[in-house]
Amino acid sequence: MGIIVNRGNYDFREALNSEYVDKTGLIAVVNSTLFTRQKFSCVTRCRRFGKSMAAQMLAAYYDETCDSHSLFKGLEIERDASFEKHINKYPVIYIDMTSFITRFEDDDKIASHIDREVRAEIQQTYPDIPCEDGDDLMALLQRVVQNTGKPFFFIIDEWDAICREFPPGSKGMDSYVNWLRRMFKDVSANTSFAGVYMTGILPIKKYNTQSALNNFLEYSMVEPRKMASYFGFTKDEVRMLAAKHGMDFDELEKWYDGYQIGDEPSMFNPNSVMQAVDIGRCRSFWGSTAAFANVAEYIQRDFDGLKDDIVEMLAGGRAKVNTTKFNNDLSSIRSRDDVLTVLIHLGYLSFDWRREECYIPNREVGGEMVNAVEDTAWTVITRALQQSERLLTATLRGDAETVAHLIEAAHDSNASIFKYNDENTLSCVISIAYYYAHGDYIFHRELPTGKGYADLVLMPRKNVDKPAIVIELKNNKTASRAIDQIKNRHYTDKVAEYTGDILLVGINYDADTKSHICNIERWEKQR
Repeated sequence: MGIIVNRGNYDFREALNSEYVDKTGLIAVVNSTLFTRQKFSCVTRCRRFGKSMAAQMLAAYYDETCDSHSLFKGLEIERDASFEKHINKYPVIYIDMTSFITRFEDDDKIASHIDREVRAEIQQTYPDIPCEDGDDLMALLQRVVQNTGKPFFFIIDEWDAICREFPPGSKGMDSYVNWLRRMFKDVSANTSFAGVYMTGILPIKKYNTQSALNNFLEYSMVEPRKMASYFGFTKDEVRMLAAKHGMDFDELEKWYDGYQIGDEPSMFNPNSVMQAVDIGRCRSFWGSTAAFANVAEYIQRDFDGLKDDIVEMLAGGRAKVNTTKFNNDLSSIRSRDDVLTVLIHLGYLSFDWRREECYIPNREVGGEMVNAVEDTAWTVITRALQQSERLLTATLRGDAETVAHLIEAAHDSNASIFKYNDENTLSCVISIAYYYAHGDYIFHRELPTGKGYADLVLMPRKNVDKPAIVIELKNNKTASRAIDQIKNRHYTDKVAEYTGDILLVGINYDADTKSHICNIERWEKQR
């Protein structure tokens, strides 16, 4: 068993000995591409979403030097028609690019180091096949395949680690691109490899490597193709884990659900779920990822409309995004669409491809986005977020005067990022002010009630013993009129179908005095 060549199945065996959710169906997708024009696959997803585990699973399945039948017994792939055809049939090369970055971070000749080390291990594995003077890795692989008749399955984990370290146009980057071109665009690549599987964070099409890698089929957070269900955990998988560990599924859903990946409407962050069931409670595990340090830098860039979009999403809304403009290069972010697309690939936003919109997926990521906002110079929004717990408490105890004061403090007329002159804008600002309530409530802006639309409804989550909150907003009218509208249009009837007691909150903004007035009444459901 080698370090790079034919690593065996130890890594995947160790994963099975731990808590494991069956994602072996991914192998069938890869099997369907072998020996076809689609055999070059690049699967990019955000950190902590199982990239390396999938790569280790594939290595265990294809590696000809071990028998992995027992590892896959009873798992999804065993029932697939392709299972026996390809299991343990190929020599496997497995490169973890992060290991080379660790050792050769500042070395412009990093690609030469990679080529030399893999070539050396190939020579150890096939000592009877000579390596002639001037041979690089690709030349040696061609000679091995010609002599053995067995093409390789090639895995590169974190292929773009080098692209993130070396800027475009640098010697290190150029040499790496040339190495990739030599490996995967050479005329002999089709016969040398049964398949190639690369993992990374960002897609590759425009990564200054288009000519080197345009034969790769890409699977990403924006376009996962047939791999969507293997990018994260499904609801059924998390229900199984919740039942096994005696945890509240609704709590896991609130914290880690919300990703729409391709046609999968509801996907969970797998790493966070696993950590939560391990420690027996939900909390944020997201900020420990290396990507977090860059988020505050990205979101405060001075691109037209970006700040409004971030605030709108913090308030529970969505933002339109064009994901096709991004060059997939962290060093060349030039627009709001670039920033939003980066955040989708990093997992801080989810992408609804049908509506071409992005949004914050869940409580865990929302909390980290708030942390990122607090690291910016957005003092108005930061102040509102910091006061949101106090606002919710005042609302629940019916303290209308404090609610009005805190809502008023939630924006500064001289520094507000909004044109604060209509009820829709007021709704967004108030949603931000109530941000803390996302822990116990589901927000509905413009909730249809049958006799109109309630401006903002906070519906308590399952197992939360708190009243629903219906907020009606007025501009240059009265708070009493807002309460009357809730009653006259019977907004409570719709809300009462799903919950118990309801707080009616009417808020009016006076544009002349720039002041807010609030009325709060309690509506009790008939028992």
